[in-house]
Amino acid sequence: VQLQASGGGVVQSGESLRLSCAVSGITMSHYGVGWFRQAPGKEREAVSCISAPGTITSTYYEPSTKGRFTISRDDPRNIFYLQMNNLEPTDTAIYYCAADTIAVIRSTMCSIDDYWGQGTLVTVSS
Repeated sequence: VQLQASGGGVVQSGESLRLSCAVSGITMSHYGVGWFRQAPGKEREAVSCISAPGTITSTYYEPSTKGRFTISRDDPRNIFYLQMNNLEPTDTAIYYCAADTIAVIRSTMCSIDDYWGQGTLVTVSS
């Protein structure tokens, strides 16, 4: 199983980036997926998660990202995305993608632990 994150870079405050996570070795439609980040000196935190397709789709957004970030998934292509708009210096971190068959995703929390990508660095300058 491989999760390959890409799309990070150096941008200025207010600009946008789109992260991609290409998934191989599993059928992504069976998995909840999400993005996590770890800033220097801080613990890793969930940024945004989306449940596997079903009757009801659940999403989670870290409160500071609501209205700026959008998570989406393209299950036929086994890829999911994080569109990040109006980036702020506090968004600077290594961003990791992850997937889990028993992900717990609610509007207030996200728990994903099975598979992880290698991370992509996002740096936002003021």
